[in-house]
Amino acid sequence: MSFFELLAQTWPRLLHGLGITLESTLISLALAAILGLVFGMLSVSRATGARAVARVYVDIIRGTPIIVQAFFIYFGITSALNFRMDPMTAGIITLTLNAGAYLAEIFRGGIQAVDKGQMEAARSLGLPYGMAMRKVILPQAVRTMVPAIVNQFIITLKDSSILSVIGLTELTQVGSLIIADNLESFKVWLIVGIMYFIIIMILSTISKKIEKRLKVNA
Repeated sequence: MSFFELLAQTWPRLLHGLGITLESTLISLALAAILGLVFGMLSVSRATGARAVARVYVDIIRGTPIIVQAFFIYFGITSALNFRMDPMTAGIITLTLNAGAYLAEIFRGGIQAVDKGQMEAARSLGLPYGMAMRKVILPQAVRTMVPAIVNQFIITLKDSSILSVIGLTELTQVGSLIIADNLESFKVWLIVGIMYFIIIMILSTISKKIEKRLKVNA
């Protein structure tokens, strides 16, 4: 079977797998952005306990492989609590917790990159700490964080392939199933690799355009 014949035959299944990959990645990153913002704010809090909680979460997630996190959530937690979890749900939880820790560090770095005088000026005008953070610090921090956030999107998209180990039928898992049917390993993985490459190049291009626009508007 030629490369293009194989592509035509397997395209619907691969496209479905790509859809699952993008869906799980988008949902996870939306939730991870909220989680990352919360823990990013905690990590720059004046309360020692809040900073400690953020540090523990970030260190645990960054200090363990994502495949171990996926196994722990899908097999470990369900076994301990005696219930079943859908692979999609487990995958989204895994990606959310993983990306959330890295986004927390991105938010922390972005907030700390803003001159401390900005917060002092806002507080001197009578703004409460929370409002000063929302109205003054975060809008400035976002300008430096956008490229890193898009880069995390790319990383999470690639990390989603690991979730094939828990049975999530994303692009990599679909590729494995197709190979089991026709044994065309080289051609199938080449197609899968090209699909990932195209999506990641699109995201990289968007990231560069956003970064360039932010520099122009700075």
